Amino acid sequence: MSTQQSLFQGVWVPLVTPFSGGAVDGGALRRLVRHYAAAGVDGLVVCGSTGEAASLDDAEQLAVLDAVLTEAGRLPVIMGLAGNHQGHVLQRLSAFATRPLAGILAPAPYYVRAGQEGAAAYFRCLADASRFPLVLYDIPYRTGTTLETSTLLSLAAHPNIAAIKDCGGSLEKTLALIADGQMNVLAGEDLQSLSVLCLGGTGMIAAAAHIRPDLFVAMHQAVRAQQLDLARRLFQALVPVIRLAFEEPNPGPLKAQLGRQGLLSEELRMPMPVASAALAARLDAAVAGLNRQFPCQ
Repeated sequence: MSTQQSLFQGVWVPLVTPFSGGAVDGGALRRLVRHYAAAGVDGLVVCGSTGEAASLDDAEQLAVLDAVLTEAGRLPVIMGLAGNHQGHVLQRLSAFATRPLAGILAPAPYYVRAGQEGAAAYFRCLADASRFPLVLYDIPYRTGTTLETSTLLSLAAHPNIAAIKDCGGSLEKTLALIADGQMNVLAGEDLQSLSVLCLGGTGMIAAAAHIRPDLFVAMHQAVRAQQLDLARRLFQALVPVIRLAFEEPNPGPLKAQLGRQGLLSEELRMPMPVASAALAARLDAAVAGLNRQFPCQ
């Protein structure tokens, strides 16, 4: 494993972006960073889909990033970078260059459906231009582009592409990328986190880890220690919470639960809806059950 790859392991939380009165809530954002650092997570992702990045303008994205970096200290931070105007994306990448980032998380250009050749050229362009390692984000249901195994294996040979957030929905592709070993495989679908770890993936970028990050960390550590009975017990306890966290559009359910924990307001930006009262109540009950089984320390 290369030095670049060695960083992309363990439990990474793709941070929600707190809002208050329509503006980014910097105080709540810094509170979240302290909370997840104390829980022992391995890193944070800023301005991903869970962070409602599509509703933030460029200045807001930089402000969110800077607030997180100010609070994160030594905790590594990955910045999300999505778009379909390559020139604009490169401008934004240049603006990130002065920040102490661990990496850049980049999906295929969405909506335009550039195909395998176009998507591969786009990723290589970003990797060539970036002073930080690239983490590919394979998420066909958001981008409209299914990255084929051969495309990803070819990209893995690039010296500045270090990892992939795997939401591709293909076990065969996941297995091929793990076996190839040229880039780290991070589970991007929370319900697949344990299976990806057990198959040889190095970690996860898990939105549901917002709720009990300590248990996700414990699950990862249990797998690393070959304590698979404990890892399975933790994962099975987390499953009801994971399912409910994604039953309505993400991050509405997460923000509802974090609001109940006093970490932020559950405000979202349109067109993203807040979680329904019924789902929020079911999630409350599931979290309460989880807390009874594994009390908070």
